[in-house]
Amino acid sequence: MRSELKPYEEKMKKTISAMQSNFAAIRAGRANPAVLDRIMVDYFGVPTKINAMAAISVSEARILVISPWDKSSLKSIEKAVQASDLGINPQNDGSVLRITFPPLTEERRKDLSKQIHKMGEESKVAIRSIRRDANETFKSMKKKSELTEDDQKDLEKELQKLTDSFIKEIDNLADAKEKEIMEV
Repeated sequence: MRSELKPYEEKMKKTISAMQSNFAAIRAGRANPAVLDRIMVDYFGVPTKINAMAAISVSEARILVISPWDKSSLKSIEKAVQASDLGINPQNDGSVLRITFPPLTEERRKDLSKQIHKMGEESKVAIRSIRRDANETFKSMKKKSELTEDDQKDLEKELQKLTDSFIKEIDNLADAKEKEIMEV
C-alpha cells in the first residue's frame, strides 16, 4: 500500500472501531459489561466511568454484578444506572449492585436490528466521506504537480479497493451483531 493512503486507512479503521464500540453497548439480552461503558457516575464531583470505580463481573448469563471498591459510591452508581438509557433497575444489597437483563421480546429485537442497521449505514457514510476527502487531496496534489495523472488514477483505484473492503467489513460486523440478537 502506498504511503499516501495510510492516513485514510487509519481513519477508516477508527470508524470501524467506533462502530464496534457502539455495537458492544447494545443490550442484547445477555449480560455484557460493555453496556456500562458509556455510563458516567458523579464521584465526588467528577464524572467517572463505572469500570474505573468498581469491579464488573458476569455472575450468570443475564446478570451483571457491580462491586464498587468504595462502598460509599454504591448509591451514586445505582442512580447513574437508573438514569441511563438501559431501562433496567439494579438491585442493591448494600455491598454490590446486580443488574438482571430480561430476555428480549420480538419487538425489541426488531428495534435493535434497525438500530444496528442504522449504525452500519452511518459508518458506511463515514467511510465514503473519508474516501471523498482523500480523492480531493489527490486531485489537489495533481494540480500542484506533486502527483502525475497516472499516480492519481492508481491511488484512486487503490483507495476504492480499500473503501470496498471496509464497507464489506461493516456489513459482516452488522450481520454478525444482528444474528447475535436474533439468537438470544
